[in-house]
Amino acid sequence: MVLNNGLQLGLLVLLATSLSACEGFGNGSADAVSRIKQKAIENLVFVDGGAFKLGDVGHPNGSPYVVLTDHARPAVEVSVDSYSISKYETTWGEMHVYYEELGRFSLYEDSLYDEKYIAEPSEDPLSPYFHLKPARTPNYHEAEGYCAWLGDQTGLPFALPTEAQWEFAARSKGSNVPFATNSGVADNDTYLQRPRQYIDPSIPPSGNMLSHSSLVMERRPVGSYPPNPIGLHDMSGNVAEWTQDWFQKDYYQHAPRTNPRGPLKPIDPDSPEKTVRDWAGHGDHVGGNATVFARSGVPVSAGGNGFRCVVNHPKPINR
Repeated sequence: MVLNNGLQLGLLVLLATSLSACEGFGNGSADAVSRIKQKAIENLVFVDGGAFKLGDVGHPNGSPYVVLTDHARPAVEVSVDSYSISKYETTWGEMHVYYEELGRFSLYEDSLYDEKYIAEPSEDPLSPYFHLKPARTPNYHEAEGYCAWLGDQTGLPFALPTEAQWEFAARSKGSNVPFATNSGVADNDTYLQRPRQYIDPSIPPSGNMLSHSSLVMERRPVGSYPPNPIGLHDMSGNVAEWTQDWFQKDYYQHAPRTNPRGPLKPIDPDSPEKTVRDWAGHGDHVGGNATVFARSGVPVSAGGNGFRCVVNHPKPINR
């Protein structure tokens, strides 16, 4: 069925209205900060800890999912303590409040590259900077800083997830699935897969995830696709996500078996890299890179990645 443009836009606005509960969009005022604090707690999903195989567990025939690198091999048995994680990626609107509250806009006034990652959020659902779409940070430090700021505001131990926490949650407590979707398989939304001049953000979402080049700013509002079985959205697709771990190619071979947290310091101090997960968010489809197992290092100064926060507490926060 073909929808006319008016109906398409109406459906998108309806979606945006339903999603507005996941964010306190505002101008950095005390009310905006209070709304973000409240929603940050409400949106936490408790993940009961346990043991699982961290890494590329492979197809049923034993072949690996990711064939271009061996960063995710061998898979190793580890355990993680219980924690809570945000069901949504952090949005443009939320990041704007954080930047304004802490006076961080001035840090990027002379950098045209960085400025596109701290752009003023829009209330227009058709804008790539619509306040409910996932934010892209100008560097790792702003992602880390946002989670720390949430911790200061709420008194809870908010932080970026370790990559073990990220993968355990993406795989619905370690299930052997290649995608963090409702079905464990990918049904990619195709609306960005056309010449840029023909991209129409008013087209309603289809499929169960969005994977497309990170060079295209347009994404879907967080929560546009069905969650994975434990209630988390967009852990496959939309945007790639920072974790707190320093990146080491063969880390799994050396990882502690309880609560692995990555190397204690950067492998190359002259070019420090953190581990980024969900490479489907960068639009990487080849060689298994779109699966939940793909991992790689990104310089801490690099922009363009998103993130979500965890709360490191062994009991549910919002029950």
